[in-house]
Amino acid sequence: MTGRRVRVAVTGVGVKCPAGTDPAGVFDRVLAARPTAAVVPALAEAGLPVRIACTVPEFDFARYLGRRELRQIDRATALLLCAADDAVVDAGAALRVPEHRVGVHVGTGMPGLASMEDVVFGHGERPMGMSVHTVPRTMANSPAGRLAMRFGLRGSCVTYATACASGTNAIGEAARRIRYGELDVALAGGVDAAVTKVVVGGFARMRALSLRNDAPRLASRPFDADRDGFVMGEGAAVLVLERWDLARDRGARIHGEIAGYATTCDGAHVVAPDPQGHMASACMRMAIADAGLTTADIGHINAHGTSTVLNDRAEAVAVGRCFGPQPPPVTSVKGVTGHLIGGSGAVEAVVALLSAGHGVVPPVATTVSTPDAGGLDVVLGAPRAVARRPVLSNSFGFGGQNACLVLNPVP
Repeated sequence: MTGRRVRVAVTGVGVKCPAGTDPAGVFDRVLAARPTAAVVPALAEAGLPVRIACTVPEFDFARYLGRRELRQIDRATALLLCAADDAVVDAGAALRVPEHRVGVHVGTGMPGLASMEDVVFGHGERPMGMSVHTVPRTMANSPAGRLAMRFGLRGSCVTYATACASGTNAIGEAARRIRYGELDVALAGGVDAAVTKVVVGGFARMRALSLRNDAPRLASRPFDADRDGFVMGEGAAVLVLERWDLARDRGARIHGEIAGYATTCDGAHVVAPDPQGHMASACMRMAIADAGLTTADIGHINAHGTSTVLNDRAEAVAVGRCFGPQPPPVTSVKGVTGHLIGGSGAVEAVVALLSAGHGVVPPVATTVSTPDAGGLDVVLGAPRAVARRPVLSNSFGFGGQNACLVLNPVP
């Protein structure tokens, strides 16, 4: 890409995740380090070895979506549209630019699986009994397409499927489009709603999930010596990204800035990260350089921090490679929310931006001992006050996908 680089402001935020259904509520729960994992009756009734997950608390979908629309879409798409509505309201007049100058960039790892499971388990012997909406519900690009339709947007409409890095890739790539003049505004974020029998059963077969069914609030413990796997979650977040000069000129409230972004691939294994963290570390360095900063400028790290032995260990090695023996404070939101797959990076970008703006690093919920964290300064017990400085947010996914964002608080 060529052209003059411009700054990218965040002028709207919307979130629907296990920690809450509005940004302030989510941030308060993350700061309080109150986990959300609980037994899910459908998983227990299915006789799965894992019966716990982190789900979005009940809210009134009818405030956002009509009954007909809800019948036509998957839960993941519904969560995304609700989060997007909140973000657009928060952003004010951001969409008052030519429709082809507004893009939609959505990351998702496994959309539509809930609807597909309904078909397989409900209509396996008589497939023609399925809903006429089955195919649109289960298309990978359905969340992004529905979002563009909702607001009549006709710029780029792109879906990123890079496993657990999807939401971060969507935000970063949207910011690039704005930087280099292809868009003025973008709705960017991520979503997944994969608390289903097949997905949970599949991850359980891989031994990737925590088995703390009798103590779900102690199950997701990133970097902890006693971690035994991640907790499946669901959720969505959407950020309204806007050319800085347009946001400034219209007097918008600016939450912060997408300052740097990078993406790499381990190219080594379909599910396991590179234990030496070579390309994850390179991704962090590239994102920081893209922001025009050095490692010394980073105030804290929002780690991918899944609570699995291999991923946490590899990330600790990668952070050490990038930052040396004295890295900045590290946290992981997943101690509260569980792992939202494609939605994780977007929800965590929201929390990271709020953390940087408030000058505070949330503690990692449930984690008490980190001898396996490779010398990382993992924040435990209570929030830690820090200077208002840029934050690095990491996302690493199956397939060796690495994506990193640098987010700046408002100067």
